[in-house]
Amino acid sequence: MTSTDEARGTTSTEPVWWGWGPAVAHDPLPESVRLLLARLGIPSRPTPPVGLAEVRLPPARLPAAARDALAAIVGDRHVRGDDESRVRHCRGRSTTDLLRLRAGDASAAPDAVVLPADHDEVLAVLRLATRERVVVVPFGGGTSVVGGLAPTGQPGRPVIALDLARLDGLGRVDRESGTAELGAGLRGPRAEALLAEHGLTLGHVPQSWEYASIGGFAATRSSGQASGGYGRFDDLVVGLRVATPAGSWDLGRAPASAAGPDLRQLMLGSEGAFGVITQVVCRVRPLPARRLHEGWSVPDFVTGTRLLRTLAARDLRPTVCRLSDETETIAGLARPPRRRPAARDRAAQDDGPGGDATTGGCHLITGYEGPGPAVARRANEVAEVLLAGGARRLDADAGADWEQGRFRAPYLRDSLLDLGIFAETLETAGFWSALPALYAGVRGALVDTLGAAGLSPVVMCHISHLYETGASLYFTVVCGQGADPIGSWRAAKVAAGDAIVAAGGTITHHHAVGTEHRPWLGAEVGPLGEDVLRAVKRTLDPAGILNPGILVA
Repeated sequence: MTSTDEARGTTSTEPVWWGWGPAVAHDPLPESVRLLLARLGIPSRPTPPVGLAEVRLPPARLPAAARDALAAIVGDRHVRGDDESRVRHCRGRSTTDLLRLRAGDASAAPDAVVLPADHDEVLAVLRLATRERVVVVPFGGGTSVVGGLAPTGQPGRPVIALDLARLDGLGRVDRESGTAELGAGLRGPRAEALLAEHGLTLGHVPQSWEYASIGGFAATRSSGQASGGYGRFDDLVVGLRVATPAGSWDLGRAPASAAGPDLRQLMLGSEGAFGVITQVVCRVRPLPARRLHEGWSVPDFVTGTRLLRTLAARDLRPTVCRLSDETETIAGLARPPRRRPAARDRAAQDDGPGGDATTGGCHLITGYEGPGPAVARRANEVAEVLLAGGARRLDADAGADWEQGRFRAPYLRDSLLDLGIFAETLETAGFWSALPALYAGVRGALVDTLGAAGLSPVVMCHISHLYETGASLYFTVVCGQGADPIGSWRAAKVAAGDAIVAAGGTITHHHAVGTEHRPWLGAEVGPLGEDVLRAVKRTLDPAGILNPGILVA
């Protein structure tokens, strides 16, 4: 193969090392998107990733004796030190991570990859790592976008990636209680397939679902696109089994308890810094008899936000709800249309002017899952509120188009990077009363900082998770790369983080803390809260081997 073919992995269906998903799933950027970006003044230039053979790796530092001891625990073939395994476990999948990898920089790669088979092997690895002072980075799907897989502050110490892929079994399914035991290494599609054999679903479908793992969902407090119906992942967790350097820890033995603070919450969101989650007991539900997604156009983002607040206050949250602001709506129109002309014509006849996103306004998707009658009833109740508030239906294909394309954003990001265009996301959440200032402050910080660097930013936003008291804001930024894209984004992220804190929002709604959000953690939990986290770290991981620098210093 040529170096470009090698980089792209065009002959393989396994995920590429330089981006998201398999190469066969990547498409060139649509011409309509190219034209739109050109009109917005965002320059492009072909920027393919280097070949795998050109990636620069640091020398492995794991002593031979430690490697042999690890092999005695998990088996020789489950301790990997080849270049490709190290590259594939280097960092996560943020844009800055990918920019480094695509340029051939794998300086943060682990010295070896270790794949334990079960909880006991994880415990044994942690004991050995503690004795040998080896840094351990728990690795699920590798989808972190906040620097959660690049430990800091441990120069010279050997590092292993503890890949949990072999912990991929479905344990006891308790249909009477509505719970199931899931291995931490199960990825989203496999977990759903195993549960479907029992007529059940987890219902947790974040955008990272194709590759993220059950353990990762728990360790980062993940929130899926259907959170309005199923809840966030931490809402689904009934129990946890955790391996720590201090020993095993089993948490959760009843649906509710008053036996002191809920210690499960220490592990949910702990990002592998306190222990390694090996099994999660989750609440599961029957497979829905019907799924329905509908598209709407609302006059503007302010009106749409007000309508969502009304739905939340009346306990009418759809299973799926996504409101795009004006910029994101316009950007969405650059995608090649997949709607049938006849359907569009029918929608225009039924709804009159404004019945399609092409007439302006903001795009809103609502979705429902469950028994057929319940889906119809909730959809009608939501429609009454939306229509009364000035929303108009889009044609029937609008919801289906969103459902079919909901996992495409990471692939689109790779296509933009291929053209030397920067694309990244960040998210937050706030109370309804704070949301307007939070939206304006973060958007303004991104536009001003990147604009001052001459990068012609396009900043888009949507609301995708509703609560009685507030909602999330998810920002997408597309701009030129300039001479120092990582430095430019770092400056923009600092400005956005400061704006979030100033407006009273959370520094992260579902992307976790990692290293990127840690500078603002104290502003959210307070100095005493940070002391509590450090005390937990000292108790469970006294040698500091687990993901040092992630979540806590």
